[in-house]
Amino acid sequence: MFADEMFAVCIYYSPTRDEAEDTLHEGFLKVFQNIAGFKGSGSLKGWIRRILINTALEKYRRKNLMYVTDGDDISRYEDSGREDIISNITADDLMQLIQELTPQYRMVFNLYALEGFSHKEIAEKLGITEGTSKSNLSRARLILQKRVKEYFYLSSSQINV
Repeated sequence: MFADEMFAVCIYYSPTRDEAEDTLHEGFLKVFQNIAGFKGSGSLKGWIRRILINTALEKYRRKNLMYVTDGDDISRYEDSGREDIISNITADDLMQLIQELTPQYRMVFNLYALEGFSHKEIAEKLGITEGTSKSNLSRARLILQKRVKEYFYLSSSQINV
């Protein structure tokens, strides 16, 4: 009943489709093992979603992918100034660009922008400081802005050929 929607959640937090499938399976095992813990005070879907997000975060922490980057990876993503591009890109295109972020940027971006967590909550979940969370979000946004612009220009030039 919830598999398709929860698979989409897993894709947000996984670098590959295979890893998203693993997270989905692992997460649903936890759901079934802990179903007695669901108190019915909120939605079942929300409870399952939280378990899957936490499962994805645990996988990243185990792999030590939540390290702080030095910023060299964003030096090439300085703003080039075009602001009207966002209206010409689809949600699927944007989700693909988010998937291409490094794991630490993608996790912070998703937790903040998609899930609505505060930097304090993100820091606690990921074992990082609030400052690192803010910095990673800022860098993720900068990278996404640049990639959206690059994507737009590439798509436009292919259409004109």
